Amino acid sequence: MCYNRKYRIGQTQLLGDEAMTEEKNVKSLEKALDIIEIVSNEQQDASLSEIARQTGLPKSTVHRLIATLTGRGYLEKTEAGSYKIGLKLFEAVSCYINNLELQTEARPYIAELTSHLGLTSYLGILDGDEVVYIEKLDAVSAMKMYYQIGSRMHAYCSSLGKCLLSNYSKAQLDVILEDCSFIKFTPNTIASREELDAEIAKVRKQGWAMDNEEFEKGHRCIGAPIFDYKGDIIAAVSASGDKRVLTDDRIEEVAEAVMKAASRISHRMGYVE
Repeated sequence: MCYNRKYRIGQTQLLGDEAMTEEKNVKSLEKALDIIEIVSNEQQDASLSEIARQTGLPKSTVHRLIATLTGRGYLEKTEAGSYKIGLKLFEAVSCYINNLELQTEARPYIAELTSHLGLTSYLGILDGDEVVYIEKLDAVSAMKMYYQIGSRMHAYCSSLGKCLLSNYSKAQLDVILEDCSFIKFTPNTIASREELDAEIAKVRKQGWAMDNEEFEKGHRCIGAPIFDYKGDIIAAVSASGDKRVLTDDRIEEVAEAVMKAASRISHRMGYVE
């Protein structure tokens, strides 16, 4: 009985310590965000003393937090010893703004694609070895109902993913696909890196990719890459539907329409062929 009681007390103590640690981490994060906001709001670079004054924190605490933020690139120390916003934060904000711009520019072309083909249209970007949907327009609705934005899909068995992966060299793909398990969802699913490499080569040659019932039986999807002003693939657009709607005799028609939409969006993003 004594042993069990001691065990329960020890377990309760452990849970309490974990909760305190978590709360401490959250407070540290809040303090770090406060520092970023102070530095970003300053018209001139902010000194450690000024940051400490505005946060009400001891200089030693501010120094520790700033050291972490500068180490991660979110702040930079100037020659004068003050601090300014670092490149890492600019990159993060720039990525967010670019995605917003991409969605805004792509939306009318996605709507036109859906209306013209009677298929569901998608806009996606790559995150690791997954595609993230950032826009979707369902063909069923004439009211432009967007949904499932933010959902993810395996890149290796989707038309969007194949398009996005075609932007990278073999060495880069080795890193991106390092943990890819190539799960076989249907008899048509790509089951190896060699098969995927062959599909990517096909995308580069013909300018579009196809998911031919690779993730879901009876479902097809055709996608094309979107380029930015540097000629890099930053996203992909696709049209998808049931095999009974996206029939064999429509593949060429749909591919041409999707490539045209991708080209027009690329042009809006500054790409010049």
